[in-house]
Amino acid sequence: MKALPLRILIVDDEAPARRRLRDLLADIAADLPNLVVGEAADGVEALEQLGNGPVDAMLVDIRMPRLDGIGLVQQLAARDGAPAVIFTTAFEQYAVRAFELCAIDYLLKPVRAQRLLLALKKLPAALDAATLRRLAPEGRRHLTSTERGRVLLVPLSEILYLRAELKYVTARTSEREYLVEESLTHLEQEFSDRFVRVHRSCLVARAVIAGCEREPDADGEARWRVLLHGIADKLPVSRRQWPQIKALLKEE
Repeated sequence: MKALPLRILIVDDEAPARRRLRDLLADIAADLPNLVVGEAADGVEALEQLGNGPVDAMLVDIRMPRLDGIGLVQQLAARDGAPAVIFTTAFEQYAVRAFELCAIDYLLKPVRAQRLLLALKKLPAALDAATLRRLAPEGRRHLTSTERGRVLLVPLSEILYLRAELKYVTARTSEREYLVEESLTHLEQEFSDRFVRVHRSCLVARAVIAGCEREPDADGEARWRVLLHGIADKLPVSRRQWPQIKALLKEE
């Protein structure tokens, strides 16, 4: 039975580096059937390319504009069924040391054919959360939102609140809303230092809470609502979460 080719996405901001990887993959095709299904110049383009069809492995440069290699892997970690990633990097002692400590496979530029073949034959498993924290302790700086086939980066520092709506989560900034395909529970766990739950369907950035006020609901019962800096939205606070929000306000 003929082996299916390994579907590979090349991610590097330098066109010559992408061409070299294409050539090397062609050179090793007899030993490891492979198919380059696309190229991307940065992490954002890579995320967009992943919407075009299945990818088994990605060769990812570290330093790229907009969204670098580490940032790309952080975004992939929030998805199910993400492809395996092998980093490519120019010799940087810090980066190499970090990868070795985290047992992450990497290729030093200029990449050699036999080293590439070896790496692809033992594709790494997806990086777990603990490994990502060791590699990038500061965590993610963006969430991603897809609109009409384009991937938009939403800076965490600009998100005022996150609200669950059907199967999506809405990320609200002072300017607009973005749809994010991640669960509210996962976001709460990952960013517990930045957001606090005010309701079963809503997380609010701690830094933008201006206070609370009581307003009657449709049934005439008074409920607490959170007031936010820089936006007129008033978000309901559940009875369960009120003690936590009350304590948070007292700390300020």
